[in-house]
Amino acid sequence: MTIDSAAPTTAKSNILIVDDHPFIIQGYKNAITRYNPTHHEFFITEAKDCESAYDVITNPKSQAFDIAFLDISMPPYEDKGIYSGEDVAKLILEHMPNCKIILLTMFTEFLKIKTIIKNINPNGLVIKNDLTFDELLFAFDKVIKNETYYSQSVIKMLESQNHSIEIDLFDKQILFHLSKGTKAKEMPQYIPISLNAIEVRKLNLKELLNVIDGSDVDLVREARNIGLLF
Repeated sequence: MTIDSAAPTTAKSNILIVDDHPFIIQGYKNAITRYNPTHHEFFITEAKDCESAYDVITNPKSQAFDIAFLDISMPPYEDKGIYSGEDVAKLILEHMPNCKIILLTMFTEFLKIKTIIKNINPNGLVIKNDLTFDELLFAFDKVIKNETYYSQSVIKMLESQNHSIEIDLFDKQILFHLSKGTKAKEMPQYIPISLNAIEVRKLNLKELLNVIDGSDVDLVREARNIGLLF
């Protein structure tokens, strides 16, 4: 009788984790290293903000990443126009188009979630309030098997047929100042976000309210019509 003594095939994957909280990075690492260790070997690279993520991604010595875990809210790298995990995701897809993106966020506003899916189309999207150790492993398993994973809060938002339009405080402030005739370039005096972020939010609001080609006046009018602005 012949005994096959060949060792089981081990898949090797390069993982990038970007988060500004070291204990969260450690939690992700603990989950990843426990995923089917007999058949998978993971090489994990860490970054703590948008700048360090940029340096890793654009470094010609960096090997392409297979999966990236990205927090949405992180310290920006304004010199390179990278303000969030969404921008880091776009940078990764530009340099490493085959990398699978898992985005994690505390945002629960429908507009924000819709915008993330439209702009990034991530392989995984997790609301942090849904996150447990087992949930993280389940999400990782789905993504590594080329499936898409949305956490339960995301699914509930997307499945709701009559979901009311929700916007956050910054969006409300932008609409308010537009209604008062404040120019976008003047808004950072009143709203604690960058001009770039204000312009992006204006475009997202226009898309949400179906006035993509309209003016700021059209945006304000539609916001009033549906009760977002009084």
